[in-house]
Amino acid sequence: MPASDISQPPGDPRLDTTTVSVARRWNYWLGGKDHFPVDRESGDRIAQAYPAIRSTAREGRAFHSRAIRHLVGEAGIRQVLDIGTGLPAPDNTHEVAQAIAPESRVVYVDNDPMVLAHARALMVGSAEGATSYIDADLRTPAAILAAPELAATLDLRKPVAILLVAVLHFIHDDDQARHVVADLLDAVAPGSYLVATNVTKDFLEPQAAAVFDAMLAAGHVDTRPRDRDTFARFFSGLDLVEPGVVPISEWRPDHDQHPLPAEVSMYGAVARV
Repeated sequence: MPASDISQPPGDPRLDTTTVSVARRWNYWLGGKDHFPVDRESGDRIAQAYPAIRSTAREGRAFHSRAIRHLVGEAGIRQVLDIGTGLPAPDNTHEVAQAIAPESRVVYVDNDPMVLAHARALMVGSAEGATSYIDADLRTPAAILAAPELAATLDLRKPVAILLVAVLHFIHDDDQARHVVADLLDAVAPGSYLVATNVTKDFLEPQAAAVFDAMLAAGHVDTRPRDRDTFARFFSGLDLVEPGVVPISEWRPDHDQHPLPAEVSMYGAVARV
């Protein structure tokens, strides 16, 4: 799909059309239009080795919506910190949350200049609630927590849902990733929630897993797969919401017919602080 109609943030030196953007590549897999040739080439290379990647992207989006519906509709959450926002797509966090509770308040965090430009233009919240955006990286949680946009929108003395959907696997070091999650959880009130996902090789055939390893070593894949036990450690000490740590397609699916674990190869979970 041509990307000539992409709106580019004027004057932002970080917008590099020659380097792959994970947000634009994810948008490509979802069938969007906000991507460049380099993103499509990377996406096609990965899809050739793992044809189910587009299913993974769609199921990741569906899991995201189901988790928010549970948190806002059943758990009573009214504040959401969505880190690793990605480009706008149907059922953005504020849309799902504010359709249930218009007073919901959402803060988006991303460090991709195109994501931020699109978000500010398109992701406008309800009059009763609030929506704001922080230009920051998950690897620097202190900067996120100190951002004035966060203080102006969320009250960390009250429960907050922290969303880390399809972003933790970009931090390859397990200790660093756990410290990041711990820092975020330490900053929120009891009764808050953590929502997270991570790619996995647990359901791949040995040959497919070997191809993944080779692509990761060659720099053609930039996600760090984690097995179930490693991923589950992010939720240590928290109260997991049923059904616990499962493939994302099996977390409270809307329909009896849903993709098999090998067709998504991503774990997900929701837990209460």
